[in-house]
Amino acid sequence: MKFASYKNGQRDGQLMLVSRDLKVAADVSAIAPTLQFALDNWYQLADELQDCYEKLNDGKLATVAFQPIRCESPLPRAYQWADGSAYVNHVELVRRARGAEMPDTFWTEPLMYQGGSDDFIGPVDDIILPSDEWGIDFEAEVAVVTDDVPMNCSEQNAAEGIRLIMLVNDVSLRNLIPSELAKGFGFFQSKPASSFSPVAVTPDELGNAWRDCKVHHPLRSTYNGVLFGKPDAGTDMTFNFAQLIVHAAKSRNLRAGTIVGSGTVSNKQRLCDKGVVGKGGVGYSCIAERRMIETLVNGCPSTPFMQFGDNIRIEMLSDTCQSIFGAIEQRVKPLS
Repeated sequence: MKFASYKNGQRDGQLMLVSRDLKVAADVSAIAPTLQFALDNWYQLADELQDCYEKLNDGKLATVAFQPIRCESPLPRAYQWADGSAYVNHVELVRRARGAEMPDTFWTEPLMYQGGSDDFIGPVDDIILPSDEWGIDFEAEVAVVTDDVPMNCSEQNAAEGIRLIMLVNDVSLRNLIPSELAKGFGFFQSKPASSFSPVAVTPDELGNAWRDCKVHHPLRSTYNGVLFGKPDAGTDMTFNFAQLIVHAAKSRNLRAGTIVGSGTVSNKQRLCDKGVVGKGGVGYSCIAERRMIETLVNGCPSTPFMQFGDNIRIEMLSDTCQSIFGAIEQRVKPLS
């Protein structure tokens, strides 16, 4: 199934089912008014929603044209948003960029931070910030949404608890990070509101591309109209989503609607390729990683962070070049 939440003047939006080809949508709020309601009552409602989804794709249900511009994030707010760093290659490069060594334990135990979940940005809404001198960066990621997951769960429990998959732009303010982390208490001001793809999908929608609790498709980031990165989300993922969920649930229960992110998708690349798309590389899912490679190759970075007016588009395509989740497409604008 594919779900979206339309803006309706309420905090949690209106639940819509979206066709597999993302062309039409159907209002299913009579079954579940919001996506959180559907997750809270998944075992009671999933069959009825699946039946509606099949009718939707067969043209047997009243529909409207699907409009991403009307979308909130699938969960406009969530009880929990925990973002991991499953691609350790990215962690290593970004830490090197700020002169920090990476402990060996990073390869055996995931990093994870608690993000703000009370105020997500819509998938095609502007990224609004007070200053573009804070080192604004996009981070293209994949995330899952869980059912209830018990504390100290097994990887099998964790895998069975994955209900939905979506894309993420986990916005970072790079110039605020060093001083904030130096205080020893983690991210806060350096991590403003994140945004998620217009559509969240059940794992079965990915077919064979969903295996080993990983999504095996390239994640495309197009920055100011130019393809910036297309690393494969299933490659070089040190910790899969089940392992990330196990980590998150080590000492707490996770409740339905918990979002767990992969961290910035990153593939290992030879320095001689410079990683740039078109020069033999698959590019990058954030500016910071490209700047680190530029520093290693040229001695200093040359790609600036995002400025007001810049645009980022994040999307994942199927093997037949069809958009799976719809696109996150946003412009950076100043707070008025």
